[in-house]
Amino acid sequence: MTAGSQRRTVDLRAYPDLVVIVLGMQVKAFAGLKTLLGFGPKIARSVAEQPDGLLLHESFVFSLLPPHVGMRQYWRDFDALQAWTRSDPHRRWWRDFLRDSGGTGFWHESYFMRGGMEAVYIDMQRDVGFLRFAPQQPAQGTMFSARGRAQAARAAEPRA
Repeated sequence: MTAGSQRRTVDLRAYPDLVVIVLGMQVKAFAGLKTLLGFGPKIARSVAEQPDGLLLHESFVFSLLPPHVGMRQYWRDFDALQAWTRSDPHRRWWRDFLRDSGGTGFWHESYFMRGGMEAVYIDMQRDVGFLRFAPQQPAQGTMFSARGRAQAARAAEPRA
């Protein structure tokens, strides 16, 4: 005889400013395998250092062909996430990636407990996530930064 399902949920009241960010890197060219494999140890070291505000980091595989890996991170708040992204090593990684994506495409989508979502997609060969159904626009002006995209998303939220 089998037991019934164990249905559980969570109480997130202690995390009113929680941000969940999903990131992915997709290989576009053979050289991209080296880029992708090179980031694994760097990210592992960075997570092991327990950046302030990072609550949880999980890695996963979207597909093997083409190679497309991802991670999901839970951050205490957007300020902690942004402080980490503006410090080394992330700042250096991002600068170098924007100069040369090394045969890969990169994307992230952020979801905010207080409402709103934002995303950016760079050199993606295959559309993923919001890019597959939402109207596309250049990441320029207020839409250039994650903070600008998040504020624009919150401003567009219907008010009760």
